[in-house]
Amino acid sequence: MRRREFIKNTAVGLAALAAGQPHGADAKGSKYRIAVIGRTGRGNYGHGLDVVWNDIDRAEVVAVADQDSKGRAAAAKRLKAPRAYADYHQMLEKERPQIVSVAPRWLDCHRDMVLACAEFGCHIFLEKPMCQSLEQADEMVAALEKRNLKLAIAHQTRYSPSLKHVQQLIADGKLGDILELRGRGKEDRRGGGEDLMVLGTHIMDLMRFFAGDAQWCFAKVRDSRKPVTKNEVRDGAEGIGPLAGDEIHAMYRFSGTTMGYFSTQRVRHGASKRFGLQIFGTKGILTMTTGALPEIWFVEDPSWQPGRSKARWKQISSAGIDTPETLSDPNHRFGNRLIALDLIQAIEMNTQPKGSMYDGRAALEMILAVYESHRLNAPVEFPLKNRRHPLSNIFTDKLVS
Repeated sequence: MRRREFIKNTAVGLAALAAGQPHGADAKGSKYRIAVIGRTGRGNYGHGLDVVWNDIDRAEVVAVADQDSKGRAAAAKRLKAPRAYADYHQMLEKERPQIVSVAPRWLDCHRDMVLACAEFGCHIFLEKPMCQSLEQADEMVAALEKRNLKLAIAHQTRYSPSLKHVQQLIADGKLGDILELRGRGKEDRRGGGEDLMVLGTHIMDLMRFFAGDAQWCFAKVRDSRKPVTKNEVRDGAEGIGPLAGDEIHAMYRFSGTTMGYFSTQRVRHGASKRFGLQIFGTKGILTMTTGALPEIWFVEDPSWQPGRSKARWKQISSAGIDTPETLSDPNHRFGNRLIALDLIQAIEMNTQPKGSMYDGRAALEMILAVYESHRLNAPVEFPLKNRRHPLSNIFTDKLVS
């Protein structure tokens, strides 16, 4: 990919929101009515998608819903919510919030909760990944589009103030033309299918952020060092849906000459140490973790062997290039605030959030393309024709047993 193409793809949404409140038609003093949906013991409240509203001046939490009585009471106290409900449908009908945090980490509820919010005209802050299948994602997008509602997904890295400096670095030609994007999951006990779904969503989103939409995917899924068959398909933990494999290798083609690679496997040593994305250009390398304040380093070395060339690694932070990080993000608080403020701005300006429902669906599509390619034993093009989960019962008979 030529540098100018790369810059164009990374330009959208790079400016971090200022510490103040968003501007727009409704910015004069009014507060947004916020509701929170959680599920204690089954996804809880995600990574702080409930308490983020305590930090937004123009937000007022009016209610929380949770089937678990103890969890519901704790959440109401934590959020200073005046009302609490066991049934989120009842909460939506009675409270008529403008924005809802669909906070549970488990995926089995995302589709139903988002559709209910859409029915009552609510904008949404959604925990990642988006849902279990493209069929569900398409249904969610259609319901939100019908009512011109916004959905922001919790891919925090998109909102990092450090990325504007990455953009400048690329614009200055420090990396040259981009040849490869390499991502890995956490590769802990979840290594393989669960890692691909839960952590891979961040890497897929970053690949698209930097390189645009993928054109095709070719992948292989293995279990105990053998190709996965229908016998290895299992129900994933935490409501993820069908999963398979303890070792996954995927290749993606982007525009120009840029290729993307993602791998995950269950490892004995060094789990979580490689989680992140590396960008290899004709003039250097950039490596980064995830989050609102990711660790980002780059080196100007076209050989990709800085030990041999004696090239020095330089840090990129929110403060700039070759500058240590001065900010902190305890418990995802800073990143969630950036997302919440951006969602409000998107509502008021009638634009899409930096991490929108379309971005959430596209990341999920890159994930499920892995299984679809393995199932067909061939590359698959985007958008995927099969919108059902490739490992669902209707398709597993096409996996060799």
